[in-house]
Amino acid sequence: MEVHVHGPGPAAPFLRARDLFETEHDLDSPVRVRVRENPDERTWTAHPGDEHVLNISRQAATSAMARELALHEFAHMARHEQAHPSHTQSTEEVLFLALSGKSVEQRRVTHCYQIANHMKDIYADDITLQVGPTDKLVSFLESELAAAVADRPTRGDDDPARGRDGLRLTGTADPEMTAVNAAFALALVERHDLVDSDHRLYDLAHAAAKDAPEVGLSEFKRRFEALGPEPGESEYRRALVDATRAYAVGNGGKAAD
Repeated sequence: MEVHVHGPGPAAPFLRARDLFETEHDLDSPVRVRVRENPDERTWTAHPGDEHVLNISRQAATSAMARELALHEFAHMARHEQAHPSHTQSTEEVLFLALSGKSVEQRRVTHCYQIANHMKDIYADDITLQVGPTDKLVSFLESELAAAVADRPTRGDDDPARGRDGLRLTGTADPEMTAVNAAFALALVERHDLVDSDHRLYDLAHAAAKDAPEVGLSEFKRRFEALGPEPGESEYRRALVDATRAYAVGNGGKAAD
């Protein structure tokens, strides 16, 4: 497996990730890692020509999660080379099939892309968790969900702006997407039996569900968990169409014919 690192960051995390990945898997095409200075740039993978390109910020490349992030992206590359339906299905096609004739808020359409990414991540992490340690991933899921759940106002009984119990009045994190993210986190850890039933993730997910009762956290967790290991193209497309429609149109969504 050929890995080349370019930019202002260390090569060691990516080479260690390569060594772990090669214990179970391999990639036919070379990997070019591009470390970017922009700390706000998210980690993402492209597949131009006959190579894979991993783009990552310098901040992420020097973090404690660098090796695990690289492993995760290598797994996406493997799914791409396998032509796995989760990595070949066009999200735009699914949005057309699921939402044609509907009027949907742009915010919800954006969230549908995140749901599609979660379904891709399920299949990538089926590979990642075969080769890498699980403790950092669980801690990462917990910290991300905790930060999103905490991003809500503190309201006392004497607060004149207080609304009904469970009504979220302000906050940056979108409560509906936070609930979907919580469903993904629970589905992933349960799919691989990573945590006990009393883990803090469950308390955080319960809080996220209370903030967005219209989402149906348990239903989305079931959808993520139910993804079979080797779906056919039509099977996967149907699962993604159903999840998209359930989020954007169903369960109290603001869409209308």
